[in-house]
Amino acid sequence: MSDKYFADQLENEEVLLVFRKHPMVMRRGLIIGMVCLMLGVIPSLIKPEYNVLFLGFAVGFVVGLILYSPSWISWFYSVFIVTDQRFIQITQKGLFHRSVVDIGLNQIQMVNYEVAGIQATLLGYGTIIIQTYMGDLIVHEVHHPARTQQALLSILRDEGIVPVGAPVGKGGEVEYDESTE
Repeated sequence: MSDKYFADQLENEEVLLVFRKHPMVMRRGLIIGMVCLMLGVIPSLIKPEYNVLFLGFAVGFVVGLILYSPSWISWFYSVFIVTDQRFIQITQKGLFHRSVVDIGLNQIQMVNYEVAGIQATLLGYGTIIIQTYMGDLIVHEVHHPARTQQALLSILRDEGIVPVGAPVGKGGEVEYDESTE
């Protein structure tokens, strides 16, 4: 394999799924950027001339963009990668803080999701809970949590890992593994 999709990818590792949080996690930065844009236009109310309006708009836009960029960087560089060997959570917090969690697929016991509240339901985001032998890995504000959970369960089954309590039947029938009960 010659293509590496991320820096810590092993030589014989294949990337199966990549997902991010919902873009609404950038809402605070977006609101701050819009407020800066509105504040930049205020000088044109004092001196109503086009050059003051455009200069204030440009200054408000640049300041808003600068204040919005850390929020976008945190969203863009926070990524969840599922390979044929492991689950990797890379979380960017601000500009200079990165956190990486690496879990082997064989350590995953169960994958669940939760959509709580009207905003989460309308915008299509929720929480994915990955239960492992070491504890729970909770991923908040995931875009389309039901699809992501189904993709994770499908990958686990394709790799020969059956999460505890997951249906093991084929063809629409639901069976549970009695050895785990």
